[in-house]
Amino acid sequence: MQITSPFAYPEIDTLKKTDRVVMPKPGDTPSFCRELHVMPVSYTEIPVAQRDYPIVFVTSDNGASYMTMVILGLKAKQNLFVSPLGWDRSVYVPAYVRRFPFCMAKVTVDNTQRDERVVCVVKESVVPEGDALFDTSGNPTAEWQALEKLLQEYETDLVRSEELCKAVAEMGLLESFNMQASLTSGATLQLTGMHRVNETKLNELDPARLQELARKGVLSRVYSHLLSLENFRRLTDRAASVEPAVSAPPGSLQ
Repeated sequence: MQITSPFAYPEIDTLKKTDRVVMPKPGDTPSFCRELHVMPVSYTEIPVAQRDYPIVFVTSDNGASYMTMVILGLKAKQNLFVSPLGWDRSVYVPAYVRRFPFCMAKVTVDNTQRDERVVCVVKESVVPEGDALFDTSGNPTAEWQALEKLLQEYETDLVRSEELCKAVAEMGLLESFNMQASLTSGATLQLTGMHRVNETKLNELDPARLQELARKGVLSRVYSHLLSLENFRRLTDRAASVEPAVSAPPGSLQ
């Protein structure tokens, strides 16, 4: 059996009832998230996340599929929303962070990927002194029940995100774009490999296609995405406070 880890996750394994897991304290941010300049965001999260982050479409297979991502930094390994105290609590914290150290993962058996996904946990979080998620009778604790609900809802929501991406891609609405920021310090930062909805093409769709997008809930997410692009200015302001007065290598979402 082969388990496929979610985007950027450390090594994982299937969760067992006997596992004892180190649970994050309130406000904790997973160490690997501190070096992520992009992060997946799900369908339901988009209207909330658009208040704080730029939201873009990203492909890793030359346009065969896309993911919706929030931009956290303007170069590789730069998360401008994390400090030594953790994630900035004045902004929305993505479910991707809040579900840690758990996830739902795809499983491949005999070279065939199964449709169902299994609950997994980051291996390094399973330690003898960790917290039990099930009692001695095998019944889940209240804490685990809440976390499992989050995992299941988030996974379902990611499927809706995939459907959103598929809809806008099939209608030919996506275009690639780069972003370059010149900071007050004199530093120049460039981010490449992003895609956005072409607003002109969107407005040129016939009423029936627009109605279809609205009925599926896609249109409202598209508008949230377009509005979120204004947050690149705020992201540049954040970067200006930490960047030295030199040009940095471009970041890429490819």
